Amino acid sequence: MTGLEAALPREHYVDAGLWRHERDAVLRREWTCAGRLAGLGLDAAERLAVVEVHGESLLLTTDAAGTLHAHANVCRHRGARVVPHADGDPPAPCGAKALRCRYHSWTYGLDGGLLRAPHFDGVDGFDPARFTLAPVEAATWGGFVFVRLLPGGAPSGPSLTESLGAVVDRTARYPLDRLVSAYRAVYDVDANWKVIAENYNECLHCAGVHPELTRLVPAFGHGGLAPDGGPLDWEAGIPHRDGAWTFSFSGGSPRTPFPGLDADERTRHKGELVYPNLMLSLSAEHAASFLLEAVGVARTRVTFDVLVAPEEAHLDVEDCAGFWDLVNRQDWEVCASVQSGMSSAFYEKGWYGPMEDDSLDIRRWLLPRLAAHRPPGATAPADDDRAG
Repeated sequence: MTGLEAALPREHYVDAGLWRHERDAVLRREWTCAGRLAGLGLDAAERLAVVEVHGESLLLTTDAAGTLHAHANVCRHRGARVVPHADGDPPAPCGAKALRCRYHSWTYGLDGGLLRAPHFDGVDGFDPARFTLAPVEAATWGGFVFVRLLPGGAPSGPSLTESLGAVVDRTARYPLDRLVSAYRAVYDVDANWKVIAENYNECLHCAGVHPELTRLVPAFGHGGLAPDGGPLDWEAGIPHRDGAWTFSFSGGSPRTPFPGLDADERTRHKGELVYPNLMLSLSAEHAASFLLEAVGVARTRVTFDVLVAPEEAHLDVEDCAGFWDLVNRQDWEVCASVQSGMSSAFYEKGWYGPMEDDSLDIRRWLLPRLAAHRPPGATAPADDDRAG
């Protein structure tokens, strides 16, 4: 890219109707991260976790063999929640042998099969096999659980591994699947989820917003460009200041680098954005994960974890966690400011310069999917406006 390119039009960030269409027609068709296996208690057999993903309440379970299952939290009898809870407030994960709807005591196995339906024995046309809980596709990668919400539960597109693509190879030497959370923070951000994703995808803002970060990673202070004016080498990772090798106030850590990393990964920072809702920041001895939950057109809940090797989880994490919390809060403040400005009648759309090329990913990812599922009568948004 050599000239200016238009960002998504204003309505993609502020129109509640378009946000609901985006959620229902696009996001529910994509593999979406629902959390960490261990964090949801699903790293053992006969467990239950209730999660909300794109406005749906889901039951995630492991059966006696430890196999993962996912189903809609909707009883097949009269539509009650099998596990009732207030919107946005699912119960804590727990052990389970079966799932009983308290309304009329229909009871399901952890694989979703109907085990018991009181007073339906002998009813003409009643076949328990027809009344399993509605299945949802589920798969795992890197210790994370992903779901895809199309009705039916059968494979409905690329597999999770196919959707992840090159992310799998780029993160292969990091032991993501065995890491545990040493620190968690949950943030409510007054911004559309795409504002947060775009902010993560560029560091043109870093010099003005993150002075502590740019002291740790000087390359981030050059407008998202290398000191020679060329692009940053994200494949190799971004170097820290002399003597520093991880994301923390001190640039060091009481933990040791993960075994198996290459020479660059032992001293550099890498980042991944796994659309639509998982952001990963990879350091030599910890990974930081950001799980985005779009709860409204202008509000996103972000669950942040510092993930470390389990044998080092007892070591002090404050140097790292405090640094991340500072950087995160700086980001959320500026993202809320962007959202507020986008709500102005004077805003039509933004513009990208050459150093923001990665931020165009949101257009490349979202617009073809929206076009494939456009509401009747809707016109296609411009995706290649240029100036200069």
